[in-house]
Amino acid sequence: MKLSSLLAASLLALSLGAPLGSSAASAEDAHGGNQPPRLQWSYAGVFGRFDQAQLQRGFQVYKEVCSACHSMKLVDFRNLAEEGGPDFSESQVKALAATYQVKDGPNDAGEMFERPGRPADKFPPPFPNDQAAAAANGGKAPPDFSVLAKARTFERGFPWFITDALPFVGYSEQGVDYIHAVLNGYEEPPKGTDVPDGVHYNKYYPGHLIAMPNPISDGQVTYPKNEAGQPVVPETVDQYTRDVAAFMAWAAEPHMMARKALGFRVILFLILLSGLLYYVKKRVWADVGGEVHGLQPELHKAG
Repeated sequence: MKLSSLLAASLLALSLGAPLGSSAASAEDAHGGNQPPRLQWSYAGVFGRFDQAQLQRGFQVYKEVCSACHSMKLVDFRNLAEEGGPDFSESQVKALAATYQVKDGPNDAGEMFERPGRPADKFPPPFPNDQAAAAANGGKAPPDFSVLAKARTFERGFPWFITDALPFVGYSEQGVDYIHAVLNGYEEPPKGTDVPDGVHYNKYYPGHLIAMPNPISDGQVTYPKNEAGQPVVPETVDQYTRDVAAFMAWAAEPHMMARKALGFRVILFLILLSGLLYYVKKRVWADVGGEVHGLQPELHKAG
């Protein structure tokens, strides 16, 4: 009996293990190849917070590199000074907004005109319309940066899709991990791979062929220096893409820190309320329960 039980347990383990391996492989195949590595982000988790210095560097990368093609239509200049974000000062935001030209109007003559930006304005797009953006980028307009970190994701297969949805330990940073991976995934195609003109090989992009050329290289963006005259962080593609991905996560959810703080207070309130309600219930029903038990002997006698 013991041997048969052992054999049955072994067969069960093998039957469970095979789907795990095959599901992971199928998830990788569905994604189109390499799975983006999971990175550590300061804002991840219930108590995570954005790194303000990283957000400022990420905005610098967006402004100097990405904004030439990608719009950020849902973000106002003034959002950069709000609590929980890059924490620029109001004077910095005002000066930054003034460097942009924003279309406004109509004026008294019924004509549209351009003026310097104000903190209440949204970031103006690099192209006048989607058709112009598509014409300048091989027939397809570059996606807007505002919610790209939430729109991009990938499947990790069973059983991870279950654990990823769990509270407190869930994994909701697929978007920034994917963005970081794609920006670091440009490389020479494997031997025998046919790459058409105007397309580039990327080991993390689904299907491996991407129209966007490699947008950034080491040393392209000059970061602030420390007292020793050295960059505060390495000026590498890996660091640039970590910073801009974190900035994109903030742009997609600029009030994430306030939401987390409110959620924590609500959970704490519900815990206290549950304890109070339980105590009140015990006090209210204590006497009622005693009276019911006290009637039981009389009921038995009556029977």
